[in-house]
Amino acid sequence: MHARFPKFDFTRVRAHWAREPEFAQKCNAASLIPAYVEPYLLKVMKIAQSKIDPGKTQLLEDLDVFCKQEMQHCKHHLAFNKVLRDQGYPGLKAFEDKLRTDYEHFLKTRSLRFNLAYCEGFESMSASGCEAWFEDYNDLLDGADPVVADLWRWHLAEEFEHRSVCSDVYHELSGLHPVSRYFYRIYGYFYALVHLGKFIGAVSAYLHERDREGMTPEELQASLDRQKAIKKITTRRILPMMLKILSPFYDPAKRREPRGHREYLAEFEERRQALTA
Repeated sequence: MHARFPKFDFTRVRAHWAREPEFAQKCNAASLIPAYVEPYLLKVMKIAQSKIDPGKTQLLEDLDVFCKQEMQHCKHHLAFNKVLRDQGYPGLKAFEDKLRTDYEHFLKTRSLRFNLAYCEGFESMSASGCEAWFEDYNDLLDGADPVVADLWRWHLAEEFEHRSVCSDVYHELSGLHPVSRYFYRIYGYFYALVHLGKFIGAVSAYLHERDREGMTPEELQASLDRQKAIKKITTRRILPMMLKILSPFYDPAKRREPRGHREYLAEFEERRQALTA
């Protein structure tokens, strides 16, 4: 696990960057989340860092790399989201403001334990996203803009790399008996799942509504059919993912590596190095 500092040029990226516009817009809705959850994660982990025993050197080193990776994710999704907003989706700002306010509220009114459990829940979801992007979405990404595909694959491959950090910090600082710690972790996971699931659903609905303005009945039905087919692909892992995460024996460090993610990161770094050589 180490921090990477890629450069992306989104100036030519279009909102419908994938062959199936409905898939692109589902991902575009999800892109709003890293721009605000990552700064929140960094603030929570900064508080946690000050409370971790200085003798836990490996955990503190991992936490440092985690924070550097998340800072880069936030930076590039903010840039991508601005390009998206400027292409006829001004209503995204209201959703972004709401998510920012939610995280400010969590930090001000909820306990460190709650925030750590939420962060751990979110990271569990993100690591599962890596599996989908490397194993389920290949056909959907055929012919897609490589810049956006790189953004997501790089981001989620790093999410898998640091999948254990928030879990380790939660277990270090929760202050709970193992049984209570398990149930509180599940609470944090479901809270994050519902909170962000509703958010993505609302943003996706807005993006689709904008896209479907002026469509003929035939075009609208075709769009709805594509959306339904894509939903089957993008949700097929939800139940298996949940069952793994809900296990009392769940350990993110022992998750199966997504096929090709390690090779992708090596190739990604080689390409980036060649560009700067």
